[in-house]
Order: sequence, then C-alpha cells, then structure tokens
Amino acid sequence: MLCFFESAKKMTQKFELYARFFVLLHCCANVGRQHFNILLMINRELIRLKIVQLVYAYYQNNGKTIDVAEKELRFSLTKAYDLYNFLLQLMVETRHYAIRICEAKQQRAERLNKENTDWIDRKIVNNRLLKQLDENKQLQENISKAKLSWVEQESFIKKLYNTILDSETFEHYMKLDAPTYADDKEMVRRLYKTLVVNNEEIDGILEEISLYWNDDKQIVDSFVMKTIKRFTEESDENQPLLPEYDSEDDCRFAITLFRRTLENADEYRELIKNNTKNWEFNRLTLMDVIIMQIALAEIINFPTIPLNVSFNEYLDIAKVYSTPKSASYINGMLDNIVKKLKAANKILK
Repeated sequence: MLCFFESAKKMTQKFELYARFFVLLHCCANVGRQHFNILLMINRELIRLKIVQLVYAYYQNNGKTIDVAEKELRFSLTKAYDLYNFLLQLMVETRHYAIRICEAKQQRAERLNKENTDWIDRKIVNNRLLKQLDENKQLQENISKAKLSWVEQESFIKKLYNTILDSETFEHYMKLDAPTYADDKEMVRRLYKTLVVNNEEIDGILEEISLYWNDDKQIVDSFVMKTIKRFTEESDENQPLLPEYDSEDDCRFAITLFRRTLENADEYRELIKNNTKNWEFNRLTLMDVIIMQIALAEIINFPTIPLNVSFNEYLDIAKVYSTPKSASYINGMLDNIVKKLKAANKILK
C-alpha cells in the first residue's frame, strides 16, 4: 500500500533531511546537565529518523542484506559529518579569498609605487575567529581525510565574498575602530546565519557533490552555529570541534536498533498483526508497519529508554511521514501491544 507516497526515491530523499551526525559537545563537563540532555535527545531523535529512512529503503531492495544496509547507515552518518566540516571550511575559504585579494592589491600598489590603503579585505584576513578556524588542526585533518575542497567552486566563493562585503553586517563591522574578539565572532555568526543558512545556491552545490547531503544542510547548519559559539579568544589550533558521535553509546544505539529492527522483523510484525483492530494487516501502509516495527525494537531492546520517550518520538515521525490518521492509530496499536508484553513480563518498564 504505497500509493500515497510520491515514489520510493522521493521518500528516500525526504528522509535524508534527518541525517545524523549527530554531533554533541566534546567537553560536556562545561555544559549544564539539563542542556546536555536536550542535545542528547536531539541526537537520538535524528538517529531514529535516519533508521526509518534506511529501513524503508531496505524493503525497497529485496536483494540487499542487513550487513550491506548497516554499512549504508554508517556511511550516511559519516557523510553528514563530512558536510559539517565542509561548511566550516567554507568560512575558511572566504578568508583565503581575502588573502589572495590583499596580495593582488599589494602587488598592484608596488607596481604603481603607491601605498596600499585599502583595508577592507584585511578586515576579513585579520578576523580572529576565521584565523582560528583556518589554523584548526582537527578541521584540517577532517577535510584532508574526507578529500573535500571548495577549489572547484571559485566563482561561488567570489560571489559569496562580494555579498559579504556588501552586507549590512560587514558594513557595521567596518565602522568599529577596534573590534574585539566578541565583535569578530559575532560578525562571522551573523554572516553565516544570513548568507549561508537557507542559501539555495549553496544547497545546489552540495547536492551536486553528494546525494547524501540533499537535505542535510538545515540540521548541520545548527551544529556549525554551535561550533562558532564554542570558540573563545583563548582557543588555539587544538580547539576541539564537535565529534561525530557524543559517545560510543549513541553509535551502539544506532547500529543495535537498526539490526534488531530487521533481524526480528517477523516477530515484531506478528505482534502488529495479532493486535490489528478493524484492519487487515495487509491493508496497513508500509510506512505505518515500519514505524511500529522500529518502535517495538526500541521498546523491547532498550529497557532504559522510558516508554513515553519512544512513543512520542515515533508518533511525531508518523504525523509527518505517514497518513493523517496514522499517528492516532499507531498510538493505540503500540499501547495495546505494550500492555500485553508487560502482562507477559517481556518488558519491564
């Protein structure tokens, strides 16, 4: 019953919005516990959505093995982390472009035997946050490892750079006689938020580079903004960026949930079938079955996750990606199944 889907391909692309990577702060000791829990919750939410997308894709390809599907999950998470580094590098590239402009202007001034009094580009070159990003060892290593580069996007970098110079944010920055580090940081933050976030041209470039980035940018932008916020005037070349995972627990959660969903599919689908009310099992939409299948895998295999958390997460997914009545139906179905599992002492929540 897939008639309500635009196509398997479109659904797959739609779910790519929720890739993962789900990077959290490296030094959680400096973050309030409540704030940390919120970040962790978002991380798990994104992992769940990614698994829904990949389980759906798995059932569209009958020849695919679970091992191959797991590799795709790991790869898609890695690609999202690559995007995070690539967007950080975009800010570095604007500084590199400014350096080239400064050098060209200086050479021209020397040829004409004149003093170069144009300080506009030097403002970008001397921005302390951009300089910190440029010198950051982890970013350099990540970019090199992923073999990423903006070199082939020279025309776009030029266009973005000129847009920066014409922006109100930069105009305000130029009026500061002696900008502080906080001013440098705020300028970069505002420029990223106004010129990079929701930039359709950048979206198009990213989509051409990797299909895995098709809809990832909106989420990754938020992590880039968090990274900017974490830098301080004392940050050196060893300033840690956000890690790919908060911990091994998140990685294990992703892989275990994914494998249990597929390996125990018959068991979970039998539970769904036996508790179907007023519907024949084969009349359920594939997406409804997949959402309940993953929800049951989580409820049964992760006893430390509260039931209300699992329920709410998958009901939210159903509201967006299935039929209008699916969330209510899935809620009633899961509630009935869980009551029976509790009565049989198969779950202890």
